[in-house]
Amino acid sequence: MTDPEDADRLKALSAKIDAVKEEHAPKPRTPDHHSQAQLAWRMVIELVAGLGIGFGMGYGLDALFGTSPFLMIIFIFLGFAAGVKTMMRSAKEVQSMREAEEADKDDAPRG
Repeated sequence: MTDPEDADRLKALSAKIDAVKEEHAPKPRTPDHHSQAQLAWRMVIELVAGLGIGFGMGYGLDALFGTSPFLMIIFIFLGFAAGVKTMMRSAKEVQSMREAEEADKDDAPRG
């Protein structure tokens, strides 16, 4: 059987192991209050970039072909559509990341 001395040593070792595990355990995540604002700015920038690129391409092609506002208007709408498509892709990406985080949280062992 085991000696009382061995039992005490095992308890001391167990306490040391628990202390090390606690020290190296991942810190609980604090909610990032800026994430919504960052997402909103990202989407606004994507939309404005699409509009700006569309305007620039349309203006350049109008100057090249001499079709004053015609191509600029068309490319502004195309840039708007591209910006909205990019915004939707970003929103889907963020949604899938949040769903993965929720799934990880649900799958985490509880103790």
